[in-house]
Amino acid sequence: MEINLSTVKVQNFDKTITTIPTYRLVSDSFVNWRGMNESGGRRIKRSILIKVSSIKFLEDNKLSELKNIERISNYINDRKKEIEKENKTKNVNKSLLLNGRNITNIGLFRRYALAYLNSHPEVNKDLTLMVRQLAPTAQGVPIEIYAFASDKKWENYEQIMSDIFDHLLASISYFDLECFEYSYPRS
Repeated sequence: MEINLSTVKVQNFDKTITTIPTYRLVSDSFVNWRGMNESGGRRIKRSILIKVSSIKFLEDNKLSELKNIERISNYINDRKKEIEKENKTKNVNKSLLLNGRNITNIGLFRRYALAYLNSHPEVNKDLTLMVRQLAPTAQGVPIEIYAFASDKKWENYEQIMSDIFDHLLASISYFDLECFEYSYPRS
């Protein structure tokens, strides 16, 4: 807004004005919100921590049940055919799920979350959109949602993000997964 020899006045994203001494522009870091304001959305980057002990291979009966989820039924059919073909080609002993390739509940949940985001009317499909697994931590395996809300207004953005995570958190149990929760010892 205004620059002089000793200070710089900056308008913040919330329309407040901040006066900053010029030396702080060199010594401190600042977040420039201009890119967000001029882009097609506001970034959503948040993880759901999955309890490692709940991750498993999915057996045919569970896959048949999950085929009823419309967003991933075609994916399950295609993926199952692909895996069966490869396992047959390699003559894999399928008496144990550990042998050969199989579909996991966490992998299928990631695919479901991506399909959900792609169908969400308030997610900008023209910007980066992914669901990825990060490195395991002591708190579990993070499944990160990286997307952009179409509406950049803070209140609307928070509502969109909350709606997305409400849905995904409620969906986890369908995949026999559990979220990590730190339990404090009761005294």
